[in-house]
Amino acid sequence: MARIDRIAEPWGTRTPYGSGGDWPVRVDTHLAEGVAPEDVDRWVQTASLLHSNGDAMDIAVKDNRIVGVRGRAVDRVNHGRLGPKDLYGWQANASPDRLTKPLIREGGKLVETDWDTAMQRIVDKSKALLAEQGPSALGFYTTGQLFSEEYYTLGTLAHGGIGTNHVDGNTRLCTATAGEALKESFGCDGQPGSYTDVDHADVIALYGHNVAETQTVLWTRMLDRLAGPNPPKIICVDPRMTPVARAATVHLAPRPGTNVALMNGILHEIITNGWVDQEYIQAHTVGYSELEDEVKNYPPALVAEICGVPAEQITEAAGIIGHAERLLSTVLQGFYQSNQATAAAVQVNNVNIIRGMLGRPGCGILQMNGQPTAENTRECGADGDLAAFRNWSNDAHIQDLARVWNVDPMSIPHYSPPTHVMQMMRYAEDGSIRMLWVSGTNPAVSLPELARIRGILEQDRLFLVVQDIFLSETAQLADVVLPAATWGEKTGTFTNVDRTVHLSEKAVDPPGEARPDLEIFIDYAHRMGLQDKDGQPLIKWHDPESAFEAWKECTRGRPCDYTGITYDKLRGGSGIQWPCNEENPDGTERIYADGKFWAHPEYCETYGRDLITGAPVEPTEYKALNPEGKAIIKAAAYMPPHELPSQDFPLQLITGRTLYQFHTRTKTGRAPELQAAAPDVWVELSADDAGAYGIAEGDLAEVETPRGSVRAKVRISGIRNGVLFLPFHYGYWDTDGGHRPDGAGRAANELTITDWDAASKQPIFKTAAARITRVSGGDGPAPAPTTTASAPAGYFPEDARTKGIPTALADEATETDEATETAGGAR
Repeated sequence: MARIDRIAEPWGTRTPYGSGGDWPVRVDTHLAEGVAPEDVDRWVQTASLLHSNGDAMDIAVKDNRIVGVRGRAVDRVNHGRLGPKDLYGWQANASPDRLTKPLIREGGKLVETDWDTAMQRIVDKSKALLAEQGPSALGFYTTGQLFSEEYYTLGTLAHGGIGTNHVDGNTRLCTATAGEALKESFGCDGQPGSYTDVDHADVIALYGHNVAETQTVLWTRMLDRLAGPNPPKIICVDPRMTPVARAATVHLAPRPGTNVALMNGILHEIITNGWVDQEYIQAHTVGYSELEDEVKNYPPALVAEICGVPAEQITEAAGIIGHAERLLSTVLQGFYQSNQATAAAVQVNNVNIIRGMLGRPGCGILQMNGQPTAENTRECGADGDLAAFRNWSNDAHIQDLARVWNVDPMSIPHYSPPTHVMQMMRYAEDGSIRMLWVSGTNPAVSLPELARIRGILEQDRLFLVVQDIFLSETAQLADVVLPAATWGEKTGTFTNVDRTVHLSEKAVDPPGEARPDLEIFIDYAHRMGLQDKDGQPLIKWHDPESAFEAWKECTRGRPCDYTGITYDKLRGGSGIQWPCNEENPDGTERIYADGKFWAHPEYCETYGRDLITGAPVEPTEYKALNPEGKAIIKAAAYMPPHELPSQDFPLQLITGRTLYQFHTRTKTGRAPELQAAAPDVWVELSADDAGAYGIAEGDLAEVETPRGSVRAKVRISGIRNGVLFLPFHYGYWDTDGGHRPDGAGRAANELTITDWDAASKQPIFKTAAARITRVSGGDGPAPAPTTTASAPAGYFPEDARTKGIPTALADEATETDEATETAGGAR
């Protein structure tokens, strides 16, 4: 059989199957040049690290080196398939520029040292700040790529030992809205869907979810359904002409920042036409009448004006969704990183709820993750939430967590909402956070408004600890750098978006003196002398399996119950979906199948927030609204973005992920095939806009916003008029380890605003006002500009703030005082 080029054909060959059938097995393998399968000394079980799908695979080891990977045929997630980042990304582990020794800053330079010296410097600073200012002087910012055992240890030492409320993950940038939207609708995090719903659905609606590039194996599953008998209809909501859009039955390309209006228009049509399950609504929900009243204000003609989408397309999409017998809805960064993120994602939940499309094969919601262990960050309390979906506003939950940790309940910070990363940066800027420990992420490239962020991280008064595998842009600013082990060099578990738990075994030793993150966190806790209330060590576990057993006990009786899972149970077979306990010993494929939710006032993870202001709902208000713990239908009015186009900046900039790179390219940029496939930043614009600005394919153009500029090669695509797209992966470093001249290769997030969603606190990367200018020609002559105006003719209205907004809604379009694709992780 001819070998398939998986860069040119990222989804591989088709294996068609029909509705309700079993997805055929296809085992994908890639080995280093010159290595044959019979040369492999051993295969070691693991799963994917460079995206969120959770593809199970085995690592090929020869002479104690990783030499390739193969898919696991028995696994429920991928049935043996692997995507390009799975197949090639492992090569970065062996890069010669791995961090191998701790570094400390001396005389303004980072110099090598030993572990005792590095850790003692961190401990001395920690204790001095605790004595001087208290726990709020310390902050921890982590990734979405560690293991559950490591997150749980970090959350325990930070919340239960140090007592700080300043704990967050870079999942704040990619999936905070996923968790918040599930909490708002169901009272608790946890996905009410399964990847196997793809096998049964007759309609799949993807909202801001470019699954073809972010989760290639899941898209392969969808492509195989599309190639088989009784294919599902596809609804795609995305301003770009992605592979998903090209395969869609209906492609809706709304103006960035208008997702709530679009969803309200779809809901208007579903409700007006009676395509709702009134019996389900009456039995299992609260809040329907408020939704019914709100969406009356959004008929398709009016929504078309707001969103720039033809009214007939809105009607057609709503009709397909309204007549679906089995509806799967998925959501990702196009909604999460845009204006009114949580409100928009909640409206997607509302569609499935009012249609009664939950808990049955083909009927589900997947509020997607962007990173492989984003689910664990949220579960384990490493993103600011409390471990095992406990409610920080519920004193009984605090007391229960204190029982698990054997600490005083008052030592667990629950006096205010957890601190999100952008607020942590503000505290560091003001000088109240004096030590920041960054593990496995690269905020100097990934956060919004990077000039400001770098200024904060460079402050002399901020003691910066960075724990990573390479000397990232953030690590170069650190006072102490700790060399960490990565995937394939340590053991642990991680959980994907449909709650499937996988075990990743250690295959080879880490380079030099690099240590697993779990070992580093435990070492810090012991050196700090963190104790429980009986004077015993707070962290009582010592290795991955004992840490997993401790985490299991923490989950007992909570929604994400792991108590029925063991390492031995995970070895050799497929992943297992939580909850897995005595009642569900083999795991649970779909939750809420019985119409019962984790929303009871005494059990829920949160009482929710106002979708517009973000104000927390008071416990008494929640209990009055939802005493029986039903699903909560929350309506939301459309509000325009805080930054809209102007005469000087007439376009809208969106940033996001792409197929071959991951986050800030720390690993994928060191994998030859992936780096060669996408070596440099580019900017996408439409053919109409290119003509208007005299720009041709391949030209070098400058993209500017009020905060800065990036130069990038031009790609003319099917993106909607008035919108520019920049991939966010590209920063200041070259793949040979060097750094580019000042001003070259700037990151896309130099240009983004300091603004976040009111409810989820997720930064907004997709509505910045921008302009584009041709700098120099590419391979051919540039076309002559068709207009000398500052925007394409007919695009920009006199009043940008109320573009397409009905008068009744325009009165509500006011700025908020709190204004401040995709997350950046260094692993």
